[in-house]
Amino acid sequence: MTDTSVEQFLAELAHQRRASPHTLTAYRHDLSLLEATAVGRPLAQLQSHELRRQAMRLHGQGLSPRSVARTLSAWRSYYRWLARKGQLAADPCTGLRAPKRPRVLPKALAIDQTAALLAGGDGQGDDLLALRDCAMFELFYSSGLRLSELVSLDVAGGLDLASGEVTVTGKRGKTRIVPVGAKASEALSAWIAGRRSIAATDEPALFVSRRGTRLMPRAVELRLAQWARKSGLGLHVHPHMLRHSFASHVLQSSGDLRAVQEMLGHASISTTQIYTHLDFQHLAKVYDAAHPRAKAK
Repeated sequence: MTDTSVEQFLAELAHQRRASPHTLTAYRHDLSLLEATAVGRPLAQLQSHELRRQAMRLHGQGLSPRSVARTLSAWRSYYRWLARKGQLAADPCTGLRAPKRPRVLPKALAIDQTAALLAGGDGQGDDLLALRDCAMFELFYSSGLRLSELVSLDVAGGLDLASGEVTVTGKRGKTRIVPVGAKASEALSAWIAGRRSIAATDEPALFVSRRGTRLMPRAVELRLAQWARKSGLGLHVHPHMLRHSFASHVLQSSGDLRAVQEMLGHASISTTQIYTHLDFQHLAKVYDAAHPRAKAK
């Protein structure tokens, strides 16, 4: 690095904002691209058209729109920092936009696939971990929770099986109440009854590991993948897929986009509208398979 302001910026990220080593490495790489553009000049002297040209060059070299957007985010953070320090006359990132990302629809399981996955508990053994997994995955699908919301649940708060509800705190600290279905309530009751035999005395977590401590997100991912394999689905199932399946199936049955938005905890209904595309894909497949003039013979 030749521009001392970059090292000062990274030092502030590390010490004041507690940025991780991975984040610092990414920022250092992204800012090195600016230095290649500056060719020895201070980065504060770069103009908008130079940053735009560099971004276009990265995209032309095969960098994905997501990666370009991440790079631009690092540049914006750096130049905002320069502006706060009074070292910048005009922000060269103003008006700078990343290439549009192709819209990737979330993958959802079909209803029969979901049933096969959740029924897979019959083949997972009858130990406490199997009870726990069954309760986790039933709740996941029943209530459309995020993985972070699931693992943060405590026994003493949030879950009310008597009323069939669970209260979770999602993104930006927003709290919402979501229904819990009968199957999930039954599985949760069985797990809670056995949980005390392995949970540490002072552990508040609803879902605990074999060691008795709060279950980590990665452990949930691994257990769900194991269930999918043993259920014979023939595809990789990740936790968010259960959330997608919940949203898609509720929307298919009810058509109530606003209700699905509330249950998912989306701030904007435009985020929820992606599930209408999933529903249309399902309808299109049915149409193609059934309509005599759907496809050229």
